Amino acid sequence: MAEYNHILVGVDLTVESRDVSKRACALRTAFGCRLSCVHVIEPLSLAYGGDIPMDLSTIQEQIQDTAKTHLAEFASSLDIPADDQHLIFGRPETEIHTLAEEIGADLIVVGSHGRHGLALLLGSTANGVLHGAPCDVLAVRVGIKDN
Repeated sequence: MAEYNHILVGVDLTVESRDVSKRACALRTAFGCRLSCVHVIEPLSLAYGGDIPMDLSTIQEQIQDTAKTHLAEFASSLDIPADDQHLIFGRPETEIHTLAEEIGADLIVVGSHGRHGLALLLGSTANGVLHGAPCDVLAVRVGIKDN
């Protein structure tokens, strides 16, 4: 088994982020390594193709302010210092790859819903992070309901 020195956990700040972060924290404890977290905000202009005839800057600022607060609270509960908390704008898979390289992460931990059918064809953030990642990637299955 590889030894990790710096783990980057990508979170979407939903309830499921707790499951993903538990796995990352267990690995941090096992390897005695550094843990960073990242939340990527996709700009509304990208999400909606730039075809909205209105100024989205105020809404984007509100999203950023809310995300910043939630990320700080989330990271604090995991004992992740402010220097290791990252809030970034862009496409999640691209920004997570770039950040992992910048901070020297040797493992990226993300959540995956394990979707099938059309959602699988369209891809997911976890799938995007997996392909082209500069290091190992652990996809933690989330959102599974017991029958």
